[in-house]
Amino acid sequence: MGRKYAIRDQLSIYSLTFTVVNWIDLFIRDQYKLIIQSSLQYCQVNKHLKVHAYCIMTSHIHIILSVDKGELSDVIRDIKSFTSRALREELENKENRESRREWLLWMFERASKKNKRNTNFQFWQQNNHPIELSTNEMIDQRLDYVHNNPVEAGFVFKAEDWVWSSARQYAGENGDIELEYL
Repeated sequence: MGRKYAIRDQLSIYSLTFTVVNWIDLFIRDQYKLIIQSSLQYCQVNKHLKVHAYCIMTSHIHIILSVDKGELSDVIRDIKSFTSRALREELENKENRESRREWLLWMFERASKKNKRNTNFQFWQQNNHPIELSTNEMIDQRLDYVHNNPVEAGFVFKAEDWVWSSARQYAGENGDIELEYL
C-alpha cells in the first residue's frame, strides 16, 4: 500500500514539516532551537544537504530541503534521529533549568509506548508530510507558507521579524543557516 506523501525522487526539492509528538511546545527556548540549527548545519557540511527555507515554530519546523548527492530520506532520518537524541540528552541533563523537564520526559516516554518503532522515547511524529516542489508556483506557495507561519500564528507582524526563520535572509538580512535560495 503506497503512502500519499512520500519522497519518491531523492534529488528533488521537498517541503517538509517535522512535528513534536502531541504538538508539544518545546521550541519556546533557544537552547532547543540551537540543537536543530546545529544539526542542519552539520548535515549541510557532511551530508550534501541544501536548506532552501526554514521556520522553527514552537511545536514544529517547516523546512524546504534537497540534497545534491545521496538520499534525502537518509538525511531526514539522520536529522530526526540526531535531534531526538540530543534533545533528550538536554532534557535529561540535571543542570537544565527547564521547568517542565519531568513532564516533557514523561510525555515523550508515553508517546513511545504507542509506537512499535520506539522503545522508551519518541520526540518527533513519524510522518514528515513531504511535498515535492516541482513547479515555480508550488515553490512560491510553499516559501510563502513557511515564512508566513509566525505571522499567521500572531507571533510577529512581518515574516522577517521571526528570528528562527529564513524569511530574514530572503529579505536581505544575515542568518545562521546557509541557504540555497529558490
